Amino acid sequence: MAEKVEIVSPAGNHASLKAAIEAGADTVYLGFNDSTNARNFEGLNFTPDELDEGAALVRKKGRKFYLAINTFPQRDSFPLWQRSVDNAVNKGADALILADMGVLSYARQRYPDMNIHLSVQASSSNHESINFYKRHFRIKRVILPRVLTIGEIKELKGRTDVEIEVFALGGLCINIEGRCFLSSYLTGASTNSEGACSPSRFVRFTNTGDNGLRISLNGVLLNELKKDESSPYPTCCKGRYVRPDGETAYAIEDPESLNVLPLLPGLIEAGVKAFKIEGRQRTKSYVGMMTAVLREAVDSCLANPASYAVKDSWERALVKNFEGIKHTFGCYVEK
Repeated sequence: MAEKVEIVSPAGNHASLKAAIEAGADTVYLGFNDSTNARNFEGLNFTPDELDEGAALVRKKGRKFYLAINTFPQRDSFPLWQRSVDNAVNKGADALILADMGVLSYARQRYPDMNIHLSVQASSSNHESINFYKRHFRIKRVILPRVLTIGEIKELKGRTDVEIEVFALGGLCINIEGRCFLSSYLTGASTNSEGACSPSRFVRFTNTGDNGLRISLNGVLLNELKKDESSPYPTCCKGRYVRPDGETAYAIEDPESLNVLPLLPGLIEAGVKAFKIEGRQRTKSYVGMMTAVLREAVDSCLANPASYAVKDSWERALVKNFEGIKHTFGCYVEK
């Protein structure tokens, strides 16, 4: 069993950053408020000046922060990604989370000693790919896409000395990160370059006569909710559509929430170095609760893996805070 496993929590704003630190996160990950990061929603993320306050708190508490610059610059936009790398280094980021090869090359050449992690957006899911990025860009860690079983992670780790980070709690995307074009297909705004899946400017909520709600994306109906029904953030993959028999169903993916707490011993034994919580777009209460639960679970597992068991209090906290209709192990057990 590993001696230390890092908990990496989301920080979409200063309040969430503070909540994560107070709940026991070892590290927070964040982005600048522009298209260089993959959670570029309105009202989220940090300007370089705003980051000063958060960075000061992180240092005061003896923790770390990682800066995600993990979208893909297009033809004339590369200078913005260069500035983001420069700003992240100047603000003292403990690691850059990068995906694009051009950005990786720029960061490594300009900052030869900088700690670089390969983003999940790079979709690197085999040892040859991971070792390629190590050879050319000297990455220290890879965040794996959510498509591998625990057995596959263990086998992969046996063929690379790059650190492994995986998602543990939060939303689950069935599409290979960095390769989804559904949002671009409906809106013309690519998640991979603009940084937001189903940007809010294209989303419309319309009340219906029976106190229900109709949700559309750029004029395309994604869901119709009855009174008192809830819905996850309206993305194309979680749209609920009318079947030929007249019933409605989630055609591509049920809105499930990832929960690997029962799998922690196996993931740690497989060589996972860090557990990440999805949710830079979520509230400070969500971030704080998820961090506290994962902190207690990981500490319990490391202290006595043989007797580790998921507590009812953890499950109640997850049920209270998760989106979706049920929990899932994703691909960690089987595909």
